[in-house]
Amino acid sequence: MAVEYDLVVIGGSNVGAYAAATAASLQARVALVDPQLLRTTGQDRGWKHKHCLIQVARVAQQLREAHKFGISGDCGNSQLHLELSVKFSEVMEWTKAVVSHLELQQEPAILASLGIDVIADTGQFKSNPHPVFEVSNRRLQASAYLIATGSRPQIPDIEGLLSTGYLTAQTLTTLNNLPEKVVVIGGDPVGVELAQSLVRIGSRVTLIVSSPQILPKEDAEASGLLQAQLEAEGVSVLTQTEVIQAKRIDNKKWIQAGNKAIEADEIVLAIGQQPNVESLNLEAVGVKWHRHYIQTNQKLQTTNSRIYACGDAIGGYRFAHLAAYEARIALKNALFWPVFNVDYQQIPWAIFSAPELARVGLTEAQARQRYGKDVRAVQQYFKGMDAAILRGETTGFCKMIARHNGEILGATIVGPQASELIGTIALAMQHRVKVGAISQDCRIFPTLSDIIYRTTETWKQQRFRDKTYLQNLLESFFNLRRSWSRG
Repeated sequence: MAVEYDLVVIGGSNVGAYAAATAASLQARVALVDPQLLRTTGQDRGWKHKHCLIQVARVAQQLREAHKFGISGDCGNSQLHLELSVKFSEVMEWTKAVVSHLELQQEPAILASLGIDVIADTGQFKSNPHPVFEVSNRRLQASAYLIATGSRPQIPDIEGLLSTGYLTAQTLTTLNNLPEKVVVIGGDPVGVELAQSLVRIGSRVTLIVSSPQILPKEDAEASGLLQAQLEAEGVSVLTQTEVIQAKRIDNKKWIQAGNKAIEADEIVLAIGQQPNVESLNLEAVGVKWHRHYIQTNQKLQTTNSRIYACGDAIGGYRFAHLAAYEARIALKNALFWPVFNVDYQQIPWAIFSAPELARVGLTEAQARQRYGKDVRAVQQYFKGMDAAILRGETTGFCKMIARHNGEILGATIVGPQASELIGTIALAMQHRVKVGAISQDCRIFPTLSDIIYRTTETWKQQRFRDKTYLQNLLESFFNLRRSWSRG
């Protein structure tokens, strides 16, 4: 029996809509199931709200620090940074307006205009004996299926948490008033971003992580620098601390963190995510999934080769650009021939803190574990960059990790616009461009990108110092040349 669709995309997350639109542009016949329900309640809205809050916090901090540039408030008040106030209800109204605007491109009517069969309902898989997706009294038969349902916050097993109440990045914007005291639980990158944003707009924030440092997967120096910045701005950071209990006493929330009892107006969770797949009846079609992810191979096939998955549903870092990359790989395999593999080694990502932290590839510790002595790590600091000095943003560094032959293994950038700068190194890695070639690039001055050039120059200088024979040869050449000049 002929199939009805080339692809059925399940889940109206951002990446689901992107995948459906991309497949339709390739002239495939596509159905998109449930574009409305998950779009309004899932992780997608969480990241939009979070970035709105980050932007408000960034502007607030710029105003607070304006006096450093000789800019004063009304009537010549040079204490503008002390008079700053944030109207939280207006912030939330602005946030809602921005999020609504960002979601316009995912409206069902727009998606339908692209040739996508939009079905705004929930459904589940059936085996017939091949997989079909049953929704709205229809059985959608397709050559392949793509699960892009997104995820929802993971709720930790903390005694009394459910009765005490909590917020997540998705629900934080339901507040009408800025909470005075906030406890953020979890070392997830979202927790770092929210903690800094809230303290910048006026909350007293405690960030609690169970690891020895925030962001334990990242370069230790980068993580330490960012933690120091958070503490300098007023965030109380508790590391190696487990939250044992939460309770409500006299209309106040309290948590027991290690041997400390901490009062809070609100508790914000940033522990992690879990996929929205319970209702899909994956067991019926042989798709294995766990609490935090759907099991996939390098081609993004699930344990049923006709069903693919991407984005938050398969775990890992939850970044929109990473989900889009996964969707492109899954689409090529699902629509044509399954020969394409994901390669996360060359995909950059960033935390939108201040300073930003961005990375691509391996950290120095990971590189040394894999390549041993065939690793050279070099770095330059923003405090020596003219553009950073002009901007008044000199905190941070660029660290590049490479093999002795110049092959780039990874890079970490902490500093202003790190999320933009890391793309240059990622592109070089994708096209196997070596460190020496990047140093030949001519960059506009003064710009922040100069730090990449300076870092590659440092690598070349260190490599030159290792080659004593070349130094001796050059010294002999110039000695000879000077002797000729005297003649």
